[in-house]
Amino acid sequence: MITTLNIDGMTCGHCVASVTEELTAIEGVTTVDVDLNAGGISTARIESTGPINEATLSEAVAEAGYTVVGNNA
Repeated sequence: MITTLNIDGMTCGHCVASVTEELTAIEGVTTVDVDLNAGGISTARIESTGPINEATLSEAVAEAGYTVVGNNA
């Protein structure tokens, strides 16, 4: 299953690494690919073995210090 999140506040490679680390720690997540748009809305493409609760994904992004906006999963 593929889920796409729009993430606000990311500005650099460290941001990408932090978000990727938090999302890959979620059970069932197999791959995370983040497309950084520094100063704008970045996109995270999350592949998982099954559906993952949107709140769980948002909490992981928040743990990394960023905000999910306008989810287009």
